[in-house]
Amino acid sequence: MSPALTIRPYSEGALTQAAAKLRAGELVAFPTETVYGLGADATNDDAVAGIFAAKQRPSFNPLISHFPDRDAAARHAIFDARADKLAAAFWPGALTLVLPKRDDSTVSHLTTAGLPSIAVRVPAHDMARALLRAVGRPIAAPSANRSGRISPTTAAHVAASLGNAIGMILDGGPCGVGLESTVIDLTTDQVVMLRPGGITRDQVAQVLGCDVVMAETDDNAPKSPGMLTSHYAPGLPVRLNADAPDQKKYGHEILLAFGDCVTKGFDKVLWLSKTGDDREAAANLFAKLHEADQPRFDGIAIAPIPDTGLGLAINDRMKRASAPRALHPTP
Repeated sequence: MSPALTIRPYSEGALTQAAAKLRAGELVAFPTETVYGLGADATNDDAVAGIFAAKQRPSFNPLISHFPDRDAAARHAIFDARADKLAAAFWPGALTLVLPKRDDSTVSHLTTAGLPSIAVRVPAHDMARALLRAVGRPIAAPSANRSGRISPTTAAHVAASLGNAIGMILDGGPCGVGLESTVIDLTTDQVVMLRPGGITRDQVAQVLGCDVVMAETDDNAPKSPGMLTSHYAPGLPVRLNADAPDQKKYGHEILLAFGDCVTKGFDKVLWLSKTGDDREAAANLFAKLHEADQPRFDGIAIAPIPDTGLGLAINDRMKRASAPRALHPTP
């Protein structure tokens, strides 16, 4: 690791340093309750361009802007009654809202990929909100990893993925939720879930009292992060709904196990949740993927996980992780 990279455990001094770097247009990785984010001043074109360069991320893929509270977000996004209900129910928390962008918003067009909408979130992590208050500007922050690869839930994951592409990581320990935020599009009359995450489809539908439509994958003009076919991918191939080893194809296979699944015959077993708890599995998902992605194995098998509750978000991530890699940017 380059000595240019600084990893600082959370303290008032570290927070002050991180805020100063962000205001100066530098990149800082910081923890949220979902995953670690790679932050830049969302109003600074050059700083936002630095995110795309560090992540090797396509510029047509918009970024989420983070705020310390709803009122700060409303200075850049137009809230309707639905948005206010969801913000009241789930903010601070793992929910991103895609809303019409205000004409006088200072958020960079690079942040929104030139779209007339803006993705906004108020994180529940105390350190993240303290950082946002200290900076006093919206912070654009995708996951702090190379584009298309496994999302980071620890400072060590960030350092391994981005290394000297960034200058500072604010270390707040492991992330609690472990899956990126749910993204809900409210720019039309329909309520559309662009990305499942820490808030379930049923929770959103219950608050709004209406159906929530699931968006389709979009590799050309996504309205939010997490909509590309291939994403969240480890180096090893990923096999879904594994109920037995596939030694003929993979030889040495490691299993990410869940609940009452078949574990016999796999070279190694890592548990997402022995009790079949979808929340525990979500929190463990990316950390276990990082742990499983070792050259001594030929593939990663994923045990069947029910497509309900947070299982919907887990399966969404694993489906994208198992997609053909040709869609990934060149490392």
